[in-house]
Amino acid sequence: MPRGYRPGLIAGRPAGKISAMVTLEQVIVPPPAPGQPLDFLAMFGDNAPVEMEIGSGKGGFLLRRARALPDRRFLGVEWANKYHRYAADRMVRWQVPNVRLMRTDAAHLVLHHLPPASLAALHVYHPDPWPKKRHHKRRLIQGPFVVAAVDALADGGRIAIQTDHAAYFKQIQQVLRDEPRLSEAAFDVPEAGAIDGRMETNFEIKYRREGRPIYQIAMVKTASARPRPVESAKGGMT
Repeated sequence: MPRGYRPGLIAGRPAGKISAMVTLEQVIVPPPAPGQPLDFLAMFGDNAPVEMEIGSGKGGFLLRRARALPDRRFLGVEWANKYHRYAADRMVRWQVPNVRLMRTDAAHLVLHHLPPASLAALHVYHPDPWPKKRHHKRRLIQGPFVVAAVDALADGGRIAIQTDHAAYFKQIQQVLRDEPRLSEAAFDVPEAGAIDGRMETNFEIKYRREGRPIYQIAMVKTASARPRPVESAKGGMT
């Protein structure tokens, strides 16, 4: 059991009603059925604010943020099964009750299954850059994805993206700035999970050790437009 662990406590504070013994069956949740929006109330058992991380990897960022914010709920989405399972085991070892992990295609989930105004924050750190030109269509951060992601953000909700790929970052900046409901915000905000400008994901730690530059951008949803129905979204690939 992790050092300092005490049953029923998260980050030194009494946990809420979801603080019963955390199991893998609780942490790992299945993808929604076709045409079915995510039900965060059913997933977590309450209406607390939800943050989602796409590409949650080994769960380092989610673990740190969920323990620091026990009154928030966190959904991590990862495609690589070995990282998905590693992160789930990690949440169980630390007995973190406010994290759920899903193995699915992130673009499809955002485009088809996120309810309007359901997220307080969306974290996307080091998405696959698909560097070859013929593969650029597979990149996650493209216009339709951004529109769907902003639909899913509550007013004042935040989207933060980080990459080590300069060309991809230019594309990310362009599609985010083209979305009229978003306004650029400071990335290095401790309340949003940054520690001296770092998100401390596994990829970031590795790339900084290698001396790679890191590019960051954060945007906040400042105005709502009529959200399109989730079931009518057009799909795309990660």
